[in-house]
Amino acid sequence: MLNIVVCIKQVPMVTELPWDEKTGTLRRDLAAGMMNPACKRAVEAALQIKEKQGASITVMTMGPPAAEEVLREALAMGADRGIFICDPILAGSDTYATSFILAAAIQKEASGCDLILCGAYTSDSETAQVGPQLAEELNIPAAAYAEHLDISGRILRVRRLVDNFRETLEMEFPALVTISMERYEPRYASFAGLNKAFMETDIPVLNAEALGITAANLEARGSRTKVRRVFIRKTQKENVMITGAAAIAAGEFLDRYQRAISAVIGKSIEAEKQA
Repeated sequence: MLNIVVCIKQVPMVTELPWDEKTGTLRRDLAAGMMNPACKRAVEAALQIKEKQGASITVMTMGPPAAEEVLREALAMGADRGIFICDPILAGSDTYATSFILAAAIQKEASGCDLILCGAYTSDSETAQVGPQLAEELNIPAAAYAEHLDISGRILRVRRLVDNFRETLEMEFPALVTISMERYEPRYASFAGLNKAFMETDIPVLNAEALGITAANLEARGSRTKVRRVFIRKTQKENVMITGAAAIAAGEFLDRYQRAISAVIGKSIEAEKQA
């Protein structure tokens, strides 16, 4: 039976994210959260493998206390156990630090796992870096943006669409794959699954000490990203009303906006008119 780890993340549901302008970090405690959509598809991919050939699925996330909810959602969908990494000193970790911390947790709680699945990217940052960086930390082969997985013995076949080319890659376990949004439509959790996940299941919490992470190695292996400034660009809309006969109104419209329209369609309207 395969041992699968799925790394998931809670992301804010709001469009205007509550940033702390002093620290340059996202105030996740102020935003309603949900499981990142691509991560949910990674959970679904693991569940389909489990149904087809048997597997034990461990879901893992790192975040503030509220992030435990996405682990319980994954358990309600059908995952077998959850691991929660939560410690204030880990807050504000960038992708480099996050992959280091996740690797430590996998080595502690799921050493020898066959397959690690991640969402290809997250809706709150879209760097697509954690999965490949985690593979580097664990020194295992990886493939990104997978749209379909097929397993034969100890061989994993990955199909993906990259730069308009469809590729099929093969690798041996252990391996890491990030799942894109093209397939693996997530299932709904059953009532029985929800009851078990939220009422009957205890989720162990790992802090930095449990992972053997100290202030010293956090300084050495911590975030390389330094946020200099955070701001929200505000836009204003201006309504323009053009009146008069249709031919006159159309001419006025082109006079005002032909440069913008030409930029969008890639050719000059004026040149077309003269031709």
